[in-house]
Amino acid sequence: MDTTKQAVDRRIVHAVCPHDCPDCCAMRITVEDGRAVRVEGDPDHPITRGFLCVKVNQYVEHVYSERRVLTPRRRVGPKGSGQFKEIGWDEALDEIAARFRAIVAAHGGEGILPYSYSGTLGLLHNYSMDYRFFHRLGATLLERTICTAAAVEGNKYTLGSYYGTDPENFPDAKLIICWGTNPVTSNPHLMPLIKAAQDNGATLVVIDPRRTRTAERADWHLQPRPGTDAALALGLMHVIIAEGLHDEEYVRAHTLGFDELRERAAEYPPARVAALTGIAEGEIVRLAHLYATTKPAVIRLQYGMQRHSNGGMLVRVVTCLPALIGAWRDPSGGLLMSTSGGFGFNFRALQRPDLLGDRRPRSVNMIQLGDALTGLTDPPIAGLFIYNADPVASAPDSNRVLAGLAREDLFTVVHDTYCTDTTRWADIILPATSQLEQTDLHWAYGNYYVQMNRPAIAPLGESKPNAELFRLLAARMGFDEPCFRDSDEALIDQALDTDRPWMRGITRERLARERWVKLDLPQNGPGGRFAPFAEGGFRTPSGKVEFYSARLKELGHDPLPTHVPLVESAEGSPELHARYPLTLLSPKAHHFINSTFNDVATLTRREGRPTIEIHPDDAAARGIADGDLVRAFNDRGECFLHALVIDRVRPGVVASPATWWASKFKCGQGINALTPSRPADMGGGATFYTNLVQIERVTSGE
Repeated sequence: MDTTKQAVDRRIVHAVCPHDCPDCCAMRITVEDGRAVRVEGDPDHPITRGFLCVKVNQYVEHVYSERRVLTPRRRVGPKGSGQFKEIGWDEALDEIAARFRAIVAAHGGEGILPYSYSGTLGLLHNYSMDYRFFHRLGATLLERTICTAAAVEGNKYTLGSYYGTDPENFPDAKLIICWGTNPVTSNPHLMPLIKAAQDNGATLVVIDPRRTRTAERADWHLQPRPGTDAALALGLMHVIIAEGLHDEEYVRAHTLGFDELRERAAEYPPARVAALTGIAEGEIVRLAHLYATTKPAVIRLQYGMQRHSNGGMLVRVVTCLPALIGAWRDPSGGLLMSTSGGFGFNFRALQRPDLLGDRRPRSVNMIQLGDALTGLTDPPIAGLFIYNADPVASAPDSNRVLAGLAREDLFTVVHDTYCTDTTRWADIILPATSQLEQTDLHWAYGNYYVQMNRPAIAPLGESKPNAELFRLLAARMGFDEPCFRDSDEALIDQALDTDRPWMRGITRERLARERWVKLDLPQNGPGGRFAPFAEGGFRTPSGKVEFYSARLKELGHDPLPTHVPLVESAEGSPELHARYPLTLLSPKAHHFINSTFNDVATLTRREGRPTIEIHPDDAAARGIADGDLVRAFNDRGECFLHALVIDRVRPGVVASPATWWASKFKCGQGINALTPSRPADMGGGATFYTNLVQIERVTSGE
């Protein structure tokens, strides 16, 4: 018998996590005989430090999922039936090109809508050839607002810049406030830096309506009513200013409108703020003293708080705080919401807006996809191209989205790696590559590193990356501009061709050699470390932190920080609140990234089932016991979940970790059947959390 063992071709490939998380982890992929067998964090990376999150640890299972789409498919059954037959790429591309030409002839380019977001955050496959294609086509423009838009705008009117404290400086902070963020779940590589600070004597405060995994590790947890964060921040300002705890020198040199702010803060004494937020007066005073007297103090914000109808103002008010106490002086003080504004990629070169020529197509806010598909008529949306997104699961007001997708006259193309709730509604499905099968350039929004991903394995089946798909489709449409023939390497070079000083010296060759490169941040703070605003330099019109914003006044907003009641709340809409008395939050599930990883059996098993957390008092009032099947409903829709009776949420608040695929709910409707498509106060942002509902127990037989 031949017992000769064949040698295994084993190699390690360095890669980058592409998913919607601030960390942008460096990964090591072990490949044996052309198959990925292990994915792990790169121990040499200063942020990843050798571990990955619970989600990406299962990446091999994700890549080789039985739900992978490996060939193009054409619908053969009714819309939404999930009945398809396999076809070849040539046939698929020919059909798409023919249908697109017919739509353009009948309605112009605006009859076609691209819909995409954060399925990958890579610059090549989310910001380049796709934009070129739809610009050349003259398609309706998509306003990508679903995640961060209100925060970006609110931050702009206060600070003018969308970057902040280097997270690598967090270990030297003495006070860290995680305000509306749960990094254990959604920013896990910040936690070792926070833990190092705690080990050095720092205090961790978590401000969140829900007791999260991060709150359980905090020294102090405060639970305000959802959407009242601005009132809390103004209460802190009241105490700090009234007691003379502010940094007069920094305020005088680097802020605008302090006298007006003093008058506004005087309107928010602790007693009033306690009534608005549900936090005791003594706790408000205690937090104000702690924040003003502990140095360095840093605030970590993320995007949860801005998913409200007043989200832009919430972010604007909280971002005023560091300047008031001079926290920006120290490299370990200040505030971090995102680092993305620190990067200076050449997006004009990547996206080529010049391909629009003199055309100025209309735009559609992506959170109002259902309204666009069912309501636009001049021209109607006749073609929909979905990639890097799963709107049936993730878009608000999903019943209206489904009504639009069910239109027989709508031609829908979905480019995805997996069979999802959205692919069921496609006319053509195109197979996409995973991160292990494509080249890309990556930036983080939670640190200051640039990385380049190289493929570890060959594309599975007939899958193709986004950039290659749009090259092929451009050729089928007869677009002969040379930019549609740019290679991935050329795209990377174009993105890095920038005069932004912090990008100095970052090239494709250097990234290939060093694997990651940190931005050339100015070492302008004490100890030669980056302190972005130690000496001011804010990118507002005045060059200062604008407590008073003339730009906001021109737009019809209050120019000063203020508390604005939620549109759906007891304060903002008493009649609606009487019918639907519970505020529903849908924070990130621990084992999913948005709707990604629903295909991974290991992760869905660990996440359990769609649940809704309800306080024992609210459960008792409704006769609901732990584990009961309940119906959550409002005027927009309904869904069925299992109750988790727990004091993790405060009375009057319920929470359902998201985003489960709708097909995994009883009756096939997910949590976004309940969420509104109403835009936030600034930037057209999403308002998932301004969402009043009622809950009732489902009796047997219903």
